[in-house]
Amino acid sequence: MYLIGIAGGSGSGKTTFSKKIIQRVNHPDVVLLSQDSYYLSAPSPSLRVHGEANFDHPEAFDWPLLRDHLSRLKQGNEVAVPVYDYKTSRRTSDTHAVGGPVKVVILEGIFTLWDEALRDLFDVKIYLNVEADIRFIRRLHRDVRDRGRTHDEIIRRYYDTVRPMHQLYLEPTRKYADLVVGEESDVAADVVAARVRELLK
Repeated sequence: MYLIGIAGGSGSGKTTFSKKIIQRVNHPDVVLLSQDSYYLSAPSPSLRVHGEANFDHPEAFDWPLLRDHLSRLKQGNEVAVPVYDYKTSRRTSDTHAVGGPVKVVILEGIFTLWDEALRDLFDVKIYLNVEADIRFIRRLHRDVRDRGRTHDEIIRRYYDTVRPMHQLYLEPTRKYADLVVGEESDVAADVVAARVRELLK
């Protein structure tokens, strides 16, 4: 099992970049896993900012479950990945199966490179480095369109948690990346996809 970790700030294009790789490889043995699936349904009250849960802090994630799942995937096993509902900010009772016979798993998420145990499992680590204003605009459009949030709510969360957590916890993980990718990601996707195709041979 070959594991690829893709990190970057909210709105940096992690899911889009991951899908570019998958589309270029075009092979059923390459699957995508989102770190968002491992959000805790109830992050610690100590993380609250102005009474609201802080989903941009590393401790908002279920690290023991994510470590366990990646370790099992690395061994070629199948795992039951939680399904997270962005509109309720909670996990549902559903899961979906990932792994088993697949050969390549791409994990994308804001803190993909934050945990040392996870970093040790990845065969390649990628960080998407995109300017803050571009990330914010993308997040604004996405959260209104897909997650049922208002402009005021998105702007408030950005200043309360997204921006400070990015600077404090997320940006420093860039140093762990094997490859840092800018806004123009097509060439990088070509390079990674070529490597994956070689492995699949």
